[in-house]
Amino acid sequence: MHNKNWGINKYIEECHGIAKEKGWWDSERNDGELIALMHSELSEALEAMRNHGVVDNIAEELADCCIRIFDYCGARKINLEDTLIKKIEYNKTRPYRHGKKF
Repeated sequence: MHNKNWGINKYIEECHGIAKEKGWWDSERNDGELIALMHSELSEALEAMRNHGVVDNIAEELADCCIRIFDYCGARKINLEDTLIKKIEYNKTRPYRHGKKF
């Protein structure tokens, strides 16, 4: 059951637990395939944007991508929450547009 006070690590635990319960981890999974599945959800978000532009449809595909990322982090014992906080703090120190054109 979802709780609005959950942190990212709790979502990771929940998403990975559901994926295991539904049989997605009955055998070892290939990292490349799992990353490609995350990418496919982003491609679906782009298609939703291109074809319909309905925010709810786009948000659903982005949520699917997060679920796949959280599942992967749960399986590989990646502490995404701590890493995300560190990365946000680091990004605050970077120059405007990081010196890049795009």
